[in-house]
Amino acid sequence: MSEAQAVAGEVSVVRDLTAFQQNILVILSEEPMYGLAIKRRLEEYYGTEVNHGRLYPNLDDLVEMGLVEKSELDKRTNQYELTEAGHDALIDQFDWMLARFVSDDERADEVVDLVESYR
Repeated sequence: MSEAQAVAGEVSVVRDLTAFQQNILVILSEEPMYGLAIKRRLEEYYGTEVNHGRLYPNLDDLVEMGLVEKSELDKRTNQYELTEAGHDALIDQFDWMLARFVSDDERADEVVDLVESYR
């Protein structure tokens, strides 16, 4: 595997993912996309070019872990879609982060305001 390996057992696999892989999952939570669209979104976020040699092995790892599903759009283009396990992995990560970040009412209000701004 290129950047992460799945852990067997009850612990969520997202805890072993790199930030790059987690960012791919977040991007795919919006809608299914083909590889170059994912690459463009990552480049917008990072502000720099994302190498094909980094992107596609990580997508393959996420597929192998069952977090992303890969399908063929045509002979040259694959589409990637977040699976239910991928969705659950993101929710687990958000839960873990929020449990540490929300340490008082002020921080809880900040998170509520942030979430409401996307409704």
